[in-house]
Amino acid sequence: MAVIQANRMCEDYSQLESGPDHPQGTFAGVYDGHAGSEASKFVSHNLFFNLKNIVSERREVSESVLKKAFSATEEDFLSLVKKQWMNNPQIASVGTCCLAGVLHDGVLFVANAGDSRAVLGRVERGSKRASAVQLSNEHNVNIASVREELYALHPDDSQVVIMKHKCWRVRGLIQVSRSIGDVYLKRAEFQREPLLPKFRLTETFEKPILNSEPEVTVHKLQPEDHFVIFASDGLWEQLSNQEAVDIVHNFPRNGIAKRLLKAALHEAAKKREMRYADLKKIDPGVRRHFHDDITLIIVFIDSHLVSKSPLPPYSIKGGVFPR
Repeated sequence: MAVIQANRMCEDYSQLESGPDHPQGTFAGVYDGHAGSEASKFVSHNLFFNLKNIVSERREVSESVLKKAFSATEEDFLSLVKKQWMNNPQIASVGTCCLAGVLHDGVLFVANAGDSRAVLGRVERGSKRASAVQLSNEHNVNIASVREELYALHPDDSQVVIMKHKCWRVRGLIQVSRSIGDVYLKRAEFQREPLLPKFRLTETFEKPILNSEPEVTVHKLQPEDHFVIFASDGLWEQLSNQEAVDIVHNFPRNGIAKRLLKAALHEAAKKREMRYADLKKIDPGVRRHFHDDITLIIVFIDSHLVSKSPLPPYSIKGGVFPR
């Protein structure tokens, strides 16, 4: 795991959970927050908890179970917003992208809402080279198909996606179309004071503009599948899927997350025609002009161990680290 801060306050959280409990296997989560860290922190404390409870009830891991876990976490966050609304109205404008992976019984489930990304590194038998396989789709309105999806869902709203500050944004405010939180774009009841004016819309809405349902990919693990990179969009703004996979494949596992992060920062510095050493000196906040917060988790898959049990239990959380 590795994290680098670019914003004045790091808005990312992440976690890795593994063990013999339901679901037996490994869970990885990357939560890229925006407008604050409350939603990403909340998800890091509640999504896996909700997933465990639903798996215990259903006795299975499936696409519908993951979607229900996201929905339960969204409803839990909405309840928190309602409780804090009058004293902390800005919580209605806070949200997070949510990328979660579950390796269970030889199958990898990837659930994504937002613009983080999961990429698989595969090494074909007899080959020394790893190929990159993207396991998730981004929900960012700068992608034409995502804009079309929103236009189709909101045919009577000509302003649902508009160009602002040289990029497409939902109602001119946010680039992602799916998230947990952002209730000011999901519940019209929060489109009023004391919400800050910059988050209040000139035209109200009847149905949620954003939604929290993840897109779920199910991948049966093969012996050729060597690792998965789960990362926020800050990494993918700097490196291609193949560049990231090449780095992970060609260097030792020990310290590999930090090495991948450093490669992204070198690329960010190069784009601005500056030295990496000078980029490191820039304080958070100002540094956001050069790159985003970056959070990543690399999960290595040892195929000869995947089906063996029990797994050693461990739980790791990451977020809000100094640069």
